[in-house]
Amino acid sequence: MTDRLPHEKGFHVSWDQLHRDARALAWRLDGFGPVDGAWRAIVAITRGGMAPAMIVSRELDIRIVDTISVKSYDHQTRSEARVLKTPDADLTGDGEGIVIIDDLVDSGKTLEVVREMYPKAHFATIYAKPKGRPQVDTFITEVSQDTWIFFPWDMALQYVEPYRGGD
Repeated sequence: MTDRLPHEKGFHVSWDQLHRDARALAWRLDGFGPVDGAWRAIVAITRGGMAPAMIVSRELDIRIVDTISVKSYDHQTRSEARVLKTPDADLTGDGEGIVIIDDLVDSGKTLEVVREMYPKAHFATIYAKPKGRPQVDTFITEVSQDTWIFFPWDMALQYVEPYRGGD
């Protein structure tokens, strides 16, 4: 048995890795939009979806990007998902032709709330955990439910204890 907290089983993502994974997400989405394979717009779920959405929008030459703000964490503590800001309703409609992008689907609660608002949207994340996978249409990497993903905007360079062993 271990004395580690659940978030100490960490998966650290660098800016380079995030960029590579977001480009891979763009490649998976390319050609699958409803109008001649193109997407009308991207909606990023803030804050985590903003960096991947920027990269995907560049790769797919999608110039219309908006945001939806959903708060479901206070630091590392999960809370009830609340929508704080919605995208332009004229843009999104029921979501048809829209790619909604987030960095991660964890429990699926955030995407569940957004999917109710935009049932015809395509949901894409870079990382997916098993509980949230049913809420996402396209993702790049699956990680275990008990893994905490440390994104580059959450990290500073410092020493990290080995996962096992002391020396």
